[in-house]
Amino acid sequence: EVQLAESGGGLVQAGGSLRLSCTASIFTFAEYTVGWFRQAPGKEREGVSCINRSARSSYYTDSVKGRFTISRDNAKNTVYLQMNDLKPEDTAVYYCAARRDYCTGTASLFGSWGQGTQVTVSS
Repeated sequence: EVQLAESGGGLVQAGGSLRLSCTASIFTFAEYTVGWFRQAPGKEREGVSCINRSARSSYYTDSVKGRFTISRDNAKNTVYLQMNDLKPEDTAVYYCAARRDYCTGTASLFGSWGQGTQVTVSS
């Protein structure tokens, strides 16, 4: 099991930016695909973005395409989610998750999860 820790959340005005970080405590981090998910109050957990082990493949849900960018630094055991032009509807708890297989936006396919970081976008 991979232990993951998110950071970088906070309160920002609409149109602003945040960069989330997901740091893993495992030597073989480069073997894992990492996804970002979010969950707003009263809503199901939603796949936001995903990056595979080599960073050659990534996934974005339609609502964040062109605004969010996922990247990874395997030397630092960290995956980043750069979020630009934030909107109030982006408000949610953001989680990162890891798995050994291909990239997917399906939460149930990820076995390791962080505790989440709150992102709040004011209008």
